[in-house]
Amino acid sequence: MRRWRIFSDDEGTAPLEFILAGMLLLVPIVYLIVSLGLIQEQSLGVESGARHLARAIATAPDAASARDRADAVADSIVDEYGIDRDELDVAISCRPAGECPRAGATLVVTVTTRAALPLVPPVLQLDRLASVPLSASSAAKVSRLWGQG
Repeated sequence: MRRWRIFSDDEGTAPLEFILAGMLLLVPIVYLIVSLGLIQEQSLGVESGARHLARAIATAPDAASARDRADAVADSIVDEYGIDRDELDVAISCRPAGECPRAGATLVVTVTTRAALPLVPPVLQLDRLASVPLSASSAAKVSRLWGQG
């Protein structure tokens, strides 16, 4: 009995197909995982920074110590979460509007930055275009004894 081999010239192509298909699927998946991890890390940093900055400023006894505390918290956030210091923007406002911070006001701190995607070259500002904007806000009540001690 004779067996007909229809695809006799396909012998040995399975490893090549596996490598080719594996690379085509594996490289984008790894890039996606790395990118999402970077974005998640920096979004946690922005959220944590807003919360800790609001708390540090609201519990400070005066403006000078509030500034020192805010600088220490910002430096800690930059070091801990790998955020670019030049991209970090902190906005502070009070409600009701007026001098900020002040006794009895609600302090609102907004922290924004941009998470640059990995492996994007800085040619023609592509790294600026290939980045994800991140922002977080936090509110804290300033002590009624602010500036009295």
